[in-house]
Amino acid sequence: MARANQFKLVDTTAVKVLARSAARNAVKRQLQAQGVRVSHVPMAEIIGQASAYLSDHPELYAEALERAQRMGMIEPKMMEK
Repeated sequence: MARANQFKLVDTTAVKVLARSAARNAVKRQLQAQGVRVSHVPMAEIIGQASAYLSDHPELYAEALERAQRMGMIEPKMMEK
């Protein structure tokens, strides 16, 4: 039973990591569209903006779940439980 819980933690962590990554990439694209050089922006600021972006766009979690399933990180049946 403990092993099943470990896998569930890995599954949820994978989804969170993918969602945060998507949010960071969206923030970087926004900065580039504004003409800002992303390499000149402190990573802490990008992460802060990405957290706000993720709060405003919870659909990124659903997209991250689908991506994790396509990548084979998560078995679709495990996420239904």
